[in-house]
Amino acid sequence: MYSPAVERLITELSRLPGIGPRTAQRLAFHMLKVRPEDILPLAAAIVDVKEKIGFCRRCFNLAEGELCTICADARRDESLICVVEQPADIVPIERTREYRGLYHVLGGALSPLDGVDPADLHVAELIDRVADGVDEVIVATNPTMTGEATALYIADLLPAGVRVSRLASGLPVGGDLEYADELTLGRAFTGRREMRHDTA
Repeated sequence: MYSPAVERLITELSRLPGIGPRTAQRLAFHMLKVRPEDILPLAAAIVDVKEKIGFCRRCFNLAEGELCTICADARRDESLICVVEQPADIVPIERTREYRGLYHVLGGALSPLDGVDPADLHVAELIDRVADGVDEVIVATNPTMTGEATALYIADLLPAGVRVSRLASGLPVGGDLEYADELTLGRAFTGRREMRHDTA
């Protein structure tokens, strides 16, 4: 129906999350309609981010270099680690300005039905980090079935003497941290609850 180049663009755009065939087609036609100097910076930005951005060797957040900006910040409280599923979950937490510790990105949540097992996540690296003198681990996985299962799994693995807490109510069950507002997340951090009471 269209030239091979246009068809390829529509196909590639439709692979993006939340972009269906019709939206991909509208985006493709928009890109064809605008001046090259208005659309080429987008192409350059995509190439640039894929070449320069990787994962922090310490927490697995997005990083331009070995460490992310949070791990490289000497002002952060290294006795606190907040565990999240994806790098995108860090952004809304940082917006609350309630938390000044470090993070650990799991890279997903446990879901045996989807083939996601503990070995597929950065759980072992979290256990290693906690062994270096962490006082509290705040489990901020999404309040979904897989997020809750992951939180309980992590709480059972962490050594005695480490306080393990979960974000408090305020986050809707079945929701994602990425879409929570700052006030809701701030209250959830302030009222986080203990998951385990065996501290030494």
